[in-house]
Amino acid sequence: MLVDLKRQPKTAFLRDCHSQPLQQALMDLETAFSNFFAKRAKYPRFKSRKVTPHSLRFPQGVTVINDRTISVPKIGLMQAVIHRPLQGIAKSATIKQDATGTWWVVFVCHIDRPDTLLTVDQPVGIDVGLESFTTLSTGEKTAPPKFYRRSQKKLARAQRKLSRAQKGSKNRLKARKRVAKIHQKISNQRADWLHKHALGMVQRFDVVCIEDLTIKGLARTKLAKSFSDAALSTFMQRLQEKAEWHGRRVMKVGRFYASSKTCHSCQTKTALTLADRIWTCHTCGTTHDCDVNAAINIVHEGIRLLAVGTTESQNAAGDGVNPAKCW
Repeated sequence: MLVDLKRQPKTAFLRDCHSQPLQQALMDLETAFSNFFAKRAKYPRFKSRKVTPHSLRFPQGVTVINDRTISVPKIGLMQAVIHRPLQGIAKSATIKQDATGTWWVVFVCHIDRPDTLLTVDQPVGIDVGLESFTTLSTGEKTAPPKFYRRSQKKLARAQRKLSRAQKGSKNRLKARKRVAKIHQKISNQRADWLHKHALGMVQRFDVVCIEDLTIKGLARTKLAKSFSDAALSTFMQRLQEKAEWHGRRVMKVGRFYASSKTCHSCQTKTALTLADRIWTCHTCGTTHDCDVNAAINIVHEGIRLLAVGTTESQNAAGDGVNPAKCW
């Protein structure tokens, strides 16, 4: 149908665009309908050009000429700021516009990395939360940065100016861009911090054990703004990406594993509430920090799951792995 549409007078403008972005848009539409009929998503709806960010994808043809110029099919040479050289073979490129009006070119590159041998010399357990963003089994705690909370007053002031501006005016367009820039700065700060924090974890430890939480469900509670500001789901995703890149392993412990209320010394479970941050085991008398105790239990359970799932392990079927009480 795309070829016939190019021949019709009403849709002859499609000939001005390169054929690859049009084909990619049709492929995305096919994916949307496939997800709908498979009951994985809702029915695809029409996108408004005033609301939807502008973007187009080239599976091939976009090349970097030098550190300040790129070549785009049917457009020609364009000035660009290449913030780092491309690695590997460039497979595709996506050109998109953000809310502030800035255009970006994102390249997908294929890189061959050598296989690395997995070791468990330095495992660590991570307990995530809101009071302390990450608590390691070594006892280290990292406070959440709270980038959105810090910029709330500045954002509210900019949003009030936007609401007072007349619709359709140039002042409203300027006010909308100011609000978009504040949101973009918060997003960039959060993304930079999560990248660096996840990279530090992967560089220090061989195996990272973390609890598999339902962040989508936690974002529907009364602490939704705090969970969204912390971006725990994004941190887990970045942790998985960095681990694959550096040849490390991330083990996810089940969300129903009682890591906080189980004593890591004697494996006795105690009924606790969210207000109990420090508690004493009534069996062995050990005093626990709730988050540190959970991180220790998570690393023990993660190593057990790793050993059970590895057929080469000598302890895969022995008493030293299967019973949780061995720890």
